[in-house]
Amino acid sequence: MKRTTCLTLVAAIASAAVTVASAAVPPDPVNVLNRSLGSAVVVQDQASLRSAPRDSAQQQSSLWQGEVLEVRGERLDYLQVWDHKRERGGFIRATDVRRVALTETEAPALLSVLRFVRDTPGAEALGIGLTAAYLQAAPAKALAGDEGAQAFDVLGTAADRLARRASAAAPGKTSGVALSAHLDVANGYGVRFTTYEVEGRMQVCYDGEAFRRVLAMPVADAEQRARAALALTRPECINPDLPAHERAKVQEWQAQVLDRVEVSGLPSYLRNRVQMRRASVWSGMAFQQARKSAGDPAVAATAARALTEFAGVSKADLPDEDQPAYNDAAMRVSAVRWALVPAAQANAASGARPALITEPGAPGETCVLLVDARNGANAPLLRRCTYGVVWTASASVNREGTAVALAVQPLEGWRELWVLRKTAGGWLADVLPPAATTPETGVAEWAGWVPGGQQMLVTREARGQGRYRRSFEIVRLEGLTTERVTGDVAALPLFQRWQDPAWKRQTLSLR
Repeated sequence: MKRTTCLTLVAAIASAAVTVASAAVPPDPVNVLNRSLGSAVVVQDQASLRSAPRDSAQQQSSLWQGEVLEVRGERLDYLQVWDHKRERGGFIRATDVRRVALTETEAPALLSVLRFVRDTPGAEALGIGLTAAYLQAAPAKALAGDEGAQAFDVLGTAADRLARRASAAAPGKTSGVALSAHLDVANGYGVRFTTYEVEGRMQVCYDGEAFRRVLAMPVADAEQRARAALALTRPECINPDLPAHERAKVQEWQAQVLDRVEVSGLPSYLRNRVQMRRASVWSGMAFQQARKSAGDPAVAATAARALTEFAGVSKADLPDEDQPAYNDAAMRVSAVRWALVPAAQANAASGARPALITEPGAPGETCVLLVDARNGANAPLLRRCTYGVVWTASASVNREGTAVALAVQPLEGWRELWVLRKTAGGWLADVLPPAATTPETGVAEWAGWVPGGQQMLVTREARGQGRYRRSFEIVRLEGLTTERVTGDVAALPLFQRWQDPAWKRQTLSLR
């Protein structure tokens, strides 16, 4: 018997190639391939399996693309088939299926069809079924070579696109019936999906087995490796319930996967996608490292790698569909960019102007203390603790000494702006988030002080609830109310005049 490669897929197609003497009797597994008339893969959704070879005959069941049937005979323009999944026989129009003999001579033709189906949206279940047929028909030598890499590339691409369709599907729509059936077909071939609940909706992800095979094959080309790496490192497919240390391990593995892709020979758009994903993964690693030890030199090195990858993206070669990924990568890298700036503890005795120092709080907490020449760490002007990462290098005091801006990152890809301000009753701490939505991806960034001690300049960029927004704002310190806001920095003369030179040099908001 010929050796096969993907047992879970081959099992379904091989069982459908089995034949029997009678339609009512289960198939005999002995010498079945010699007696079989071949198999047929359904190519049309809701194809009718009827009790007789006539359109007026009773419909026994509805079949979906990608399902495999055993062929037992022909009558008129119908095929007499046996459906092993439903354990029933019947007749189906020959135009609704593609017959496959599962022989080595047919393998090249099946591979040609796979190349077409790979890039056909909506034909994912069909592509999975045809891939199963090819894996059964092709010789072991072909499966270990370029042809095998192409087949697994098709299988992974189809399964990943099917998972994306399932995640984006609106509940209650009629298209959900077909989508559910396609997922059922894929599961029947051993293709596995994982499902997570994220903010009240279901996120469906392919487990990536075919893509792992592609990466393990020395004959896989750079584009196949790039597609596999991108699919295996989708940020939305990390289990949201993972503890921080487990999430860090996943990100380290993702970084290793992406580093196995040689980007120099890739098309510009695909190279951009790999580098944007690398930037996102490395920025996530920098955040996880900073949570353990913000002063570790490895944090700066990891953040520098993220910034380098993002800087390598050619914005001119970004297609429209990649713009959201570009913005998300920019926000993730921007969230950790302060790791590149050395942080020094303030010397409160140096003057009357306030300064910030940090000290450990409860396990996992960092406490921020506002001190001056009269009020040291034992009796600070203000003390506030957080489980987020405090980027102390970002601290900036206004000219009047009545306000301090500080970047604090409570979540990966989400950095808030703390504003410590002096009032008649003492010092208060306010938090300015990137957006008034559920935290997803975003950065709120101090951009400069307006003389007079009443206003400051802020940039905010966020994606939440499916919407993306970037704004430049003039914010009043009292209550952190926004006085003027625009999406074009040139439209705010006050912003143009008083923006901080160091911020302008380092920020990614002006990209």
